[in-house]
Amino acid sequence: MARREQAHRATKVPEIRRGDLVVVLAGKDAGKRGRVERIIAPSAGPAGSRSLYRRGAGGRGVSLVVEGLNISKRHTKPRQTTSQTDRMPKIQQGGILDLAQPLPIGRVMLVCPKCDEPTRIRHTTLEDGHRIRVCSNCGEPLEAAS
Repeated sequence: MARREQAHRATKVPEIRRGDLVVVLAGKDAGKRGRVERIIAPSAGPAGSRSLYRRGAGGRGVSLVVEGLNISKRHTKPRQTTSQTDRMPKIQQGGILDLAQPLPIGRVMLVCPKCDEPTRIRHTTLEDGHRIRVCSNCGEPLEAAS
């Protein structure tokens, strides 16, 4: 069978990236702003061929950690840690840790750095073929063109 020639498809540009300023839409931290620390994609299991942004992906969608938001407290006991090279065991200090927990990507919205408003994201293609994210409110690009 002859293979059809496929049209050139532009690469998918993620809507929210590490370092973006976002506002939380729902939950205990609704209305607060923070920077994205990291993005957690679901592991490629039996539904690995599905899109990451699809809703029915086994209850595990893309989530992200926003610094300073969705904080939970973790109580830790002091524990001894030993290794083969240490003569004296080290004692890990116990206490209460504040940990930022992941938020579903649907609960946050990107904030445009130019107009300082929460916005949806459009994608446009430049003359050189690169796709960039653009603010829907003011039309300004969300990142420096490179």
